[in-house]
Amino acid sequence: MFLTKPTALKPGDKVAAISLSWGGAGDADVLWRYVVGKKRLEEEFGLNVVEMPNTLKGSDYLYNNPEKRAEDLMAAFSDPTIKAIFSCIGGYESVRMLPYIDYNVIRNNPKIFIGYSDTTVTHFICLKAGLSSFYGPAILSEFAENVKMFDYTKHWIEKSLFDNTAIGGIESSPIWTSEYLPWEEKNKFIQRETHKNAGYELLQGKGKVQGHLIGGCMEVLEMLKGTEVWPELKTWENSILFFETSEDKPSPTYVEYWLRSYGSMEILQKAKGIIFGKPYDNLYYEEYKKVIIKVIREELKLYDLPILYNMNFGHTAPMNVLPYGAMAEINCSTQSFSIIESGVI
Repeated sequence: MFLTKPTALKPGDKVAAISLSWGGAGDADVLWRYVVGKKRLEEEFGLNVVEMPNTLKGSDYLYNNPEKRAEDLMAAFSDPTIKAIFSCIGGYESVRMLPYIDYNVIRNNPKIFIGYSDTTVTHFICLKAGLSSFYGPAILSEFAENVKMFDYTKHWIEKSLFDNTAIGGIESSPIWTSEYLPWEEKNKFIQRETHKNAGYELLQGKGKVQGHLIGGCMEVLEMLKGTEVWPELKTWENSILFFETSEDKPSPTYVEYWLRSYGSMEILQKAKGIIFGKPYDNLYYEEYKKVIIKVIREELKLYDLPILYNMNFGHTAPMNVLPYGAMAEINCSTQSFSIIESGVI
């Protein structure tokens, strides 16, 4: 799978903040948090952040006007002065933008796009257009993290988006948190409680495997099946799949259903390996492992397919950054993960 890599960011670049799903960035009680995230992008990364016309129009307006979200996306890609696009936050229904997307606009104007969760939809839009995008932090959550950004998250943003050398080995974060503190301004001075992280866990596999990265939030992938952006089977060949679940904390039974569906579509059989993100709140940690083994090893007989678990991407902080299409490696002997090429040029 060949995807166009975007150009690396540098201090002084203009970047767009965009609301493609939930429009809370513009709601009166959340706007303060957007301001914090924008300030961090500007002061800690040296970027010039601009809003698109509908970014801050609020959750009600953007829910009722998915075409306006798509217009913002098309405008951000079309504008040559904008060097990257940062998602404000995820949500639940950005799939409603699909009828309004011009893939040629994205294909002809490659640039960095980053976000996670429901932003999986826009990543698959970029994938269809042939652009490598980045599964990573969002403005309202990670950039506006209470008190200060996590160093781990900040490091991988800099390495993935600003550095055109190979991303390299990605070590496990020593800490994790998914503590929910209401997004009230009074809480911005309260640091979320962190816990010691157990590191990556190898569920099965031997030796080293390499493959291109593709995946996303499992709940959102379910909304994309059968749509115009769902990739052909050959796209999944020789891949390292990355899967994670959201703050909705789906039951292990649903994860079992979804994995069985991927097996029925022969997606899992095409892969070189799989990495799974840490479950939100660490809930269902052991139960998810059981259904992963049940479907992949016991039902599909994929005994040799390497599986790394408890990875630091997705809904649990801090997080690293995964570029779609980039060649990655799982080393089962050392229980390690690396991205062996750059995310940007």
